[in-house]
Amino acid sequence: MKTFYLHRGSSPLLISLPHNGTAIPEALRQRLSDAGLRVADTDWRVDQLYDFAHELGASILQPVYSRYLVDLNRPPDGGLLYPGQNETGLLPTLAFSGAALYRPGAEPSAEEAPARIANYWQPYHQALQAEIARIKQQHGRVRLWDGHSIRSRVPMFFDGQLPDLNLGTANGSSCAASLSARLSAVLQTQSTYRVAINGRFKGGYITRHYGCPAQSVDAVQMEIAQVNYLDEDSFEYLPECAAALQRVLRQLLLVFVADA
Repeated sequence: MKTFYLHRGSSPLLISLPHNGTAIPEALRQRLSDAGLRVADTDWRVDQLYDFAHELGASILQPVYSRYLVDLNRPPDGGLLYPGQNETGLLPTLAFSGAALYRPGAEPSAEEAPARIANYWQPYHQALQAEIARIKQQHGRVRLWDGHSIRSRVPMFFDGQLPDLNLGTANGSSCAASLSARLSAVLQTQSTYRVAINGRFKGGYITRHYGCPAQSVDAVQMEIAQVNYLDEDSFEYLPECAAALQRVLRQLLLVFVADA
């Protein structure tokens, strides 16, 4: 059973796309509500958005299965990322809209968590750890970019419209300050997109767990408001909008991977 795809690149850049998967195992499909089957909270088409990164020598890791099965960007113990704020858990039961993901009485039990972690969460993280180790051995450093996207308006999580580009470094702990400053400079000098740095999205489990500048592993999370490259209702990719966004993302990744 293949649970992820990994493209091994030639540079220190590793792009993780943990919420890009859409597949649902058949046994689980029978338990999901219509909202669950729609998998609307996917980070839609971020693999297409970051496809240009192959030209930069990036390694790219992405899952096959939906975050509704198990959230790869949550700690395996189910701990909270943002205490005091709304968030979905390791085994989500609610969509971002607030709709139930499961039919009544079909919600996952606590006993299901170990199997989902072992079968889906662990393989992704083992691949991530192995690729970090390979890149570090080859280049002496790793630049881990955790790529995400979300609808521009999600009242469950934030008021109003989300800034277009949301860079998170776990409040500076996951990425060297000098590198973070260079990324911030790219964001601040462009005028097309509204920007937030360590705002509502500071980085999830992947950024926080793997980012360790002292060990030459710098990690950031980029959360993009989907309105900038998608039709948020149909999830249709908008090539012209995406191309403009890709120009800024390319600048960011070039700065991120540079050995300054």
